[in-house]
Amino acid sequence: MHQNDSLKISIIIPVLNEAEHIAHVLKYLNDICNKDHVKEIIIVDGGSTDNTPAIAKEFGATLVHSEKGRAKQMNKGTKKATGSIFYFLHADTFPPKDFDTHIVNAVAFGNPAGCFRMKFDSNSWLLRASGWLTRINIKVCRGGDQSLFITKKLWERSEGYNESYIIYEDTEFIGRLYKLGDFKVLPQTVLTSARKYNKNGTIRLQYHFGVIHFIKLMGAGPERLYRYYKKNILT
Repeated sequence: MHQNDSLKISIIIPVLNEAEHIAHVLKYLNDICNKDHVKEIIIVDGGSTDNTPAIAKEFGATLVHSEKGRAKQMNKGTKKATGSIFYFLHADTFPPKDFDTHIVNAVAFGNPAGCFRMKFDSNSWLLRASGWLTRINIKVCRGGDQSLFITKKLWERSEGYNESYIIYEDTEFIGRLYKLGDFKVLPQTVLTSARKYNKNGTIRLQYHFGVIHFIKLMGAGPERLYRYYKKNILT
């Protein structure tokens, strides 16, 4: 048996009231997934009050209920997952064609964790520049919108997402992964929604994200980060 034959992906998508977007992502995944590589799609619902859970079931995904909070939801999803690779994806992010093959090959070549490059569905010069920076393999250029793959073995060693973080959970976790070893940025590109930038204003939102990164660097804890986010950013 080839090494790749034992590498199976569990896609884990945390959601909360994503009925407007989740059907598009699930249809897309069902169309492009290689069943030899993708074992399951797990939707972890944080208490949606719209049709998100029903849509997940309609598209054949495994539905898991969780407390609200992406860190809690993603951790809960891994407990249900049966694959040897976990692939965390946002509900408004579309991975590249053959993403599953690229992930399996990366793991087979000794890369236990990584992500793709990213671009936004926007013509904003600032968001195009932000997308370009995701090709640089340093932790300051990482974020959850780029998606994340990690082997189950490394996941167990990393102890998963820190549930104290209501926001910044992806960046905090990826920062720990960089300390644990090599982190691979694959050359293909995910397409993610610019909806939050459209709602808040691109320059305004980038400014507030910059402040959040800065105060975290200066030692701010998860509660202070969340207070700043809640005060300044529309969700």
